[in-house]
Amino acid sequence: MADAELINKSNYTAKDFVSNQDVRWCPGCGDYSILAMVQRSFPELYNIEKEKIVWISGIGCSSRFPYYMETYGFHSIHGRAAAIATGVKVANPDLSVWVATGDGDLLSIGGNHFIHACRKNIDIKILLFNNRIYGLTKGQYSPTSEKGKVTKTSPYGSIDYPFNPVSLALGSETTFVARTLDRDTKHLQEMIKRAAAHKGTAFIEIYQNCSIFNDGAFEKLTDKETKDDNVLVLENNKPMIFGKNKDKGIKLDGTVPVVVDLSSGKYSINDVLVHKESEKIPVISMILAHLTDDPEMPTPIGVIKQVSKPTYDEGIEAQINFVKQSKGPGDLQKVLFSGNTWEVE
Repeated sequence: MADAELINKSNYTAKDFVSNQDVRWCPGCGDYSILAMVQRSFPELYNIEKEKIVWISGIGCSSRFPYYMETYGFHSIHGRAAAIATGVKVANPDLSVWVATGDGDLLSIGGNHFIHACRKNIDIKILLFNNRIYGLTKGQYSPTSEKGKVTKTSPYGSIDYPFNPVSLALGSETTFVARTLDRDTKHLQEMIKRAAAHKGTAFIEIYQNCSIFNDGAFEKLTDKETKDDNVLVLENNKPMIFGKNKDKGIKLDGTVPVVVDLSSGKYSINDVLVHKESEKIPVISMILAHLTDDPEMPTPIGVIKQVSKPTYDEGIEAQINFVKQSKGPGDLQKVLFSGNTWEVE
């Protein structure tokens, strides 16, 4: 199943996706960048009227997103964005359905809905704004906050082990998994376009700075002085190299990833792992997901996994059409009054 064709026949511009609502996020919030990159990307996505695009959100700072997009949208309830998006897509398969959610909304109360949306491979696009903190409720630790995080609800440091969102998505059999950064605007746009082109559940983890309650959480990945040595940009069928001089690579020592120095003469580019997005058994993908567990390893960004398989919404539509052809159109009144009935006087 190939990606959808990315083509702009609509003559839309970014301004066509800007609503008349005042954008209300804190100064310096990474959400501004995500919103701007979505609005810039959407005119280039695919040949579809913007009236067929729907944004679904739950509760949290990120969940204001539908108000700011000049498309249809639904600001729903806490943690249920993935479930509601599933219903929207199944009810109207022609719609392009997007989810804007945060690490608390998606991975705490919404965790069960998220893993089942991924498992079913529903053709929806999920953008996780991950700032590793609860922002809207004023700075409590979230499901992605690091162990030992000092917050209002963990004054002596969180004793929780955090979720690894990419690992969770891979374990739930998501067919498209990617990671990007709010401040890497070119890369962010590329990931949005890749997700849009994918047929099936597409999940993008976006590292997003909360300037009020978790400022600088991803600074070493975005600061121009440190990012080259701490970010591994994944490209399909290309070796995993990084560093200011592209002189570092990722090699497996058995099943353990290690960083090797390509300038030492001991290792060459042939020793470096080659990235494969379509790896059928995502062993390397899962190793990449867990590079973030080691502060000495670079953080991978890009498409970590992309495979194709039939979608849940296609299966539902095909099943309904089959039943209609074999048994005719349904009659709700007939169903309600068939079988055992009681008359209450």
